[in-house]
This record gives sequence, structure tokens and C-alpha cells, in this order.
Amino acid sequence: MKDVYHSLQEKAYELAAFNKLLQGTVRVKAKVLSTEEAIGNPDEDDFPLQKGKERLMEAEFLDARGQAFTDRFGGFEGTVTEVLSSRLENNYRRAVFVATLNAMMRRLGLADKTIHCRDKEPALCAGELAVYLQNRYKGARIAQVGFQPRMIEALSRRFPFRAVDLDPENIGARPFGITIEGPAATEDAIQWADVLLVTGSTLVNGTIGSFLTEKPVIFYGTTIAGAACLMGWERFCGSGH
Repeated sequence: MKDVYHSLQEKAYELAAFNKLLQGTVRVKAKVLSTEEAIGNPDEDDFPLQKGKERLMEAEFLDARGQAFTDRFGGFEGTVTEVLSSRLENNYRRAVFVATLNAMMRRLGLADKTIHCRDKEPALCAGELAVYLQNRYKGARIAQVGFQPRMIEALSRRFPFRAVDLDPENIGARPFGITIEGPAATEDAIQWADVLLVTGSTLVNGTIGSFLTEKPVIFYGTTIAGAACLMGWERFCGSGH
């Protein structure tokens, strides 16, 4: 099986070449957003962005923007060719690639909601997700990958539910009566679940391959917008911009 990143880079490169985006000196910029720039001022203060562990990197390509969550952040400027042909060997390089891909796909009109929701919108999105899953998978066992507190709150009230996360500070916590499990529980959670609800950040942190199983997988958020379109993955993003 071809590596998922190799496949994604090939598809992105072919698309950019077809649309003549590899020509000349097209510039791509990525910047790290402050918490307020990224998520605004939601009523709650339990989002990972607010704790300083992750940041949104934002790529600007012509008149389009795309973002990616990452725990390794920094600026970048270069050509589309440089980004799409780079070695995706760490979270920083993958974040630059993913943010750039999202901006490029947004520019081409092939992906939407590439910018994170703000203020009260994360809570509204979680409510929409609960209805979406209830309509499609009523009574299903849901395993959520990634600490998105509003989704945990909304879904744990309606479904048999487990949540796993990489952040040691989250592991063992019990928000809304749900114990957050660590990476060691991931395989068991996958086997237990009927449906996997997976953060798009897995595309940046290099763990996405673990969740591309035969079971239904729904990725959530803005980070995976462009890749989901290119690879045919299901994605839910209720309130992105």
C-alpha cells in the first residue's frame, strides 16, 4: 500500500501542475496565529488552542487562506513546488504542507471551510455533529480521537462514547463524566467502536494511518479540508469559514 502522504503529495502536485500553479514565482506564506486570531473568544476556556499546546498555522496563497493545527510552528515562505515536493518528516513540515494545500484547494474552489470557527461557533458545530451522527448512526458506539471538548460534551450525552488524546495533561481527565484515554488505548478503542470520529490534526502529527480502517471514519475540522477532498475521505465541519 502506498504511503498516504506520498499519495497525497502526488495528487496535490498533479492538481497544481494541471492548473499551472507550479509556474513562476508564486509565493506562499504561513504564519502562526494568536489564540484570539484563531478562535476568538468562546465562552469556555478548555480548548487546546487556549492552553498554548497547539497553534494554527495559516497559509496565504493568492487571495485564499488555509490553516493547520500543529504543535511545531513557525513561519515559511516559498514556492508551491517547494512545499508540495518537500519531505514531510516532522510536524512543522507537514503543517506547512497541509495549510498550503488547504489554501490552494480553497483558491481552486475545491475545498471550503479551511478557516477555523470562532467564538460561539465550536459549540454550535458540536450540536450539528450530534444531529448528523444521530441521523446516520443512531445508537452507534463512537470513538473520538482528539480533545475537542464541545464535541465530547455533545456526543457523550447521546452515544456510547470513548475519547483518546495524545496530550498527557488531558489523559485521565474526566470532562462530562468521560475518561480521556491515552495512545495505549487507541487500538482497543478502534476495535470497540462502530464509528471513528477523528481530528484532522492526525494528518499533521503523523498518526492518520492508524485510523484509515474498514470501519466508518469521519474526520472533523478545518485542517483536513483539502486532503479529504483529494483523497475521498468523509469530513464534518459545521462552522468553519
